[in-house]
Amino acid sequence: MAARVLDGTAVSRSLLESTAERARTFADSAGRPPALATVLVGDDPASRTYVKMKRSRCARVGIASRAVELPADTSTERLVEEIAALSADPAVDGILLQHPVPGQIDERAAFEAIAPGKDVDGVTMHSFAAMAFGEPGFHSCTPGGILRLLDAYDIGLAGRRAVVVGRSPILGKPVGMLLLARDATVTYCHSRTVDLAEVVREADVVVAAVGRPELVRGEWIKPGAVVVDAGYNPGNVGDVEYAAAAERAGHITPVPGGVGPMTIALLLEQTVQAAEAKG
Repeated sequence: MAARVLDGTAVSRSLLESTAERARTFADSAGRPPALATVLVGDDPASRTYVKMKRSRCARVGIASRAVELPADTSTERLVEEIAALSADPAVDGILLQHPVPGQIDERAAFEAIAPGKDVDGVTMHSFAAMAFGEPGFHSCTPGGILRLLDAYDIGLAGRRAVVVGRSPILGKPVGMLLLARDATVTYCHSRTVDLAEVVREADVVVAAVGRPELVRGEWIKPGAVVVDAGYNPGNVGDVEYAAAAERAGHITPVPGGVGPMTIALLLEQTVQAAEAKG
């Protein structure tokens, strides 16, 4: 029996509707809409497309967007100065630094220049600590979006074995923390993992977040498992061998239309949340 598709496009639509309503309410009371600043360094076509898409979504839900574009040869110091200025600007509620940034930039230093109350993409160490300790704060958008998608389909996590393939600081690591907070038993896999296939075969929940096309083979999937593909590679290919995995899984996310729409929806929701918290 084929897996049930976890439709991130449909679920995100409902989330965007509620976010738009909250944005209208905020604008009525504050006299201005919530505002998101997007920071783009360089001319990477994919990054430019992503920023354009996020700004378009902002307009649809009533969030003002401010575009900050810097040349590809920008230094870490210059970028940190720009982000610090946005952090201090009362007219800005959230800050998104589009990543990856050019190689000469210390990306972590740039992320840490974002004020915690404006880290609506959930990329700072402050936000990671809040996720890890279960304290109030912003979730990394893709991990947070994944949990919201699972919740929309009433997928229980307590007591289930979750395998996260990937350990990036804004995807793999935080999604593991969020799964752990839901009482899943979490295993992280990475490039040094011995016999990845055998580890994945034991998983009730698989989150693929490594950025390698079809690394996770369909034959590895435990029958009835939940498969979340957070990868996106050229040609609309995820990190999971979709067709084969869908024959074995109980639930699976498509690429595109699964995790991606949830990521953007959570970013916008958290921008409104940041505006509301400032009052």
